[in-house]
Amino acid sequence: MTTSRDYDVVVGTGGIGSGIFFALEGDHTLGREESRAANLLDQRDYCKLHIVSHYVQQLMGPDFPVIPIGKVGDDDRGHTVTEEMRNAGLDTSYVTQSDCPTLFSVCFLYPNSDGGNLTTNTSASQDVGPGDVRRARPVFEAHRARGVAMALPEVPLEARAALLELATEHGFLRVATFVAGEVDEAMTHGLLRQVDLLAVNLDEAKTIAGCSEDDPPSEVVDATLRRLSSVNPRIRVVVTAGRHGSWAWDGRSLTHAPALEVAVVNTAGAGDAHLAGLIVATVRGFDLATANRFAALVSGLKVTSHHTIEPGLTLAALSTAAQAHGVRLDPSLFQFV
Repeated sequence: MTTSRDYDVVVGTGGIGSGIFFALEGDHTLGREESRAANLLDQRDYCKLHIVSHYVQQLMGPDFPVIPIGKVGDDDRGHTVTEEMRNAGLDTSYVTQSDCPTLFSVCFLYPNSDGGNLTTNTSASQDVGPGDVRRARPVFEAHRARGVAMALPEVPLEARAALLELATEHGFLRVATFVAGEVDEAMTHGLLRQVDLLAVNLDEAKTIAGCSEDDPPSEVVDATLRRLSSVNPRIRVVVTAGRHGSWAWDGRSLTHAPALEVAVVNTAGAGDAHLAGLIVATVRGFDLATANRFAALVSGLKVTSHHTIEPGLTLAALSTAAQAHGVRLDPSLFQFV
């Protein structure tokens, strides 16, 4: 872990792809054998590495290098998302082609805007291996002790482990998130011992802590921190909990950032937007509590959009939202570095 605040690159691996949205009829939870009517929505969906990288690039400005490592298929979806990433200013030198199709998701939304998704298993993103990550070693060597590494879902754990190993070797700040179904495997393989900042949602926190669905969010957070601290005493943690806000543990104190009071349109991608906000504020030199308040602003603005990547989520829009909602943050957070 670097002790410098002077970060000058963000590099990460994770899923790259696109998807579609269905609006479910009826608010009850989708059943195991249920056939359910739904409306196909005109909403754009993207995968985790693309979402986080896009927002980091957009909020850091065109001169700050953001470098995704991943794979797409030699298909229309792959060509489209790669071009969109380039147009956003991302360095796609380490986004390569696979014989497998580009990652694709089907997202479903309930009438109250909650939802989930189904994602293809056999995809280009699943074809990302340790060798693909290690090709980016020159990036780590060029930015030793001055970079942030993001290990994100939708690529195999082995690829993420390779990224965290490179980050450890080169003194990068190591950021990670894991979906609920892979938390136990990540802990078993010792990946959390190579993570400086872990971001999880409430469901993932319940899996880590072994809590039930009925446990209050604050109790889930406390239990999660106890479990994680036993694995990695130095780990910093952010837990997002939708309308309940988010909690940030910096190793000494636990702080809470309330959710922005907005009309929620679509929560898909909100956690990824929140993570991007955390990274942006951290790169700019702010402590974790401040970074979490900025991230809450980013995710709060995101959920007012139909799309998982909202083109209008800019520093100017965030500054306006902060003033409208009485969120007090350093003005420098709303300026390009």
